Amino acid sequence: MSSSPNLPHPDRSEISLTSVLFALSDPERLAIARQLVDGPLDMAECHLSNPDVPKSTKSHLMKVLRTSGVVRNEANGRGRRLSLRREDLDARFPGLLDAVLSAADGNAKP
Repeated sequence: MSSSPNLPHPDRSEISLTSVLFALSDPERLAIARQLVDGPLDMAECHLSNPDVPKSTKSHLMKVLRTSGVVRNEANGRGRRLSLRREDLDARFPGLLDAVLSAADGNAKP
């Protein structure tokens, strides 16, 4: 079984506010995005709060993040490398990503 080298990602102009907010509204997807704040990670390094979640569910969480434009998911050897699309998100919706991530962290400014 080989990994698909080219998964579709929306262009910057195609990223919509509603899809980003939907993707980040799920606690597990939000946790994945927060893990990517400091830089790219291999998909295997991204952890869910519940380790018993089926692999298919984790794959679906990753797909929602990718198709919404929150993350980039690219082939990296036999695995996949995930990165936060911060530049694209900041260009489309300035301050949104930081606001959502800091609110999730409990550090939201009033």
